[in-house]
Amino acid sequence: MLKKILLFLLLLCAIPLVAALFIRKEYAVTTSIVIDKPVVEVYDYVKYLKNQNKYSKWAKMDPKARLSFRGTDGTVGFVSAWDSDNPDVGRGEQEITAMVPNKRIDYELRFLTPFEATDLAFMTTDATAEGKTLVSWGFRGHMDYPMNLMLVLMDFETMIADDLNTGLGNLKTLLEQ
Repeated sequence: MLKKILLFLLLLCAIPLVAALFIRKEYAVTTSIVIDKPVVEVYDYVKYLKNQNKYSKWAKMDPKARLSFRGTDGTVGFVSAWDSDNPDVGRGEQEITAMVPNKRIDYELRFLTPFEATDLAFMTTDATAEGKTLVSWGFRGHMDYPMNLMLVLMDFETMIADDLNTGLGNLKTLLEQ
């Protein structure tokens, strides 16, 4: 009887691990909002990483997080780092890796705690009409096996999309006031 129980428990543990072998490891999320300001004005605001602290949901989760900066903000190579005692914020840094003036900014995010990961993000600004700008914020990442099981169990992409939408809503309010 004990053998059967142990075999059952072993199978119970093995099923999710086997399933994770067949689950994707990559994820990507992009959200957008229209801001009633010209593209030049919007881009000139979002190109500065320090400004993200005013609209990003993640930055607002711990206003007491210790921030540090390296380089010239608004230029390729600028790094914005954070260190928080809040486990939902953790420690990491974000670096501007590429810029196309008035169009696109690419970032590399390096999370150090509570987990290690390197993910990519971007923001784009496109004129949609006179004085209106479509801002898109995207995030792309990778989860190694067996952590990729979280992509199914937690609806990870929806959680990230909600956070990005909150940040874009904050940005819209900030820029349109």
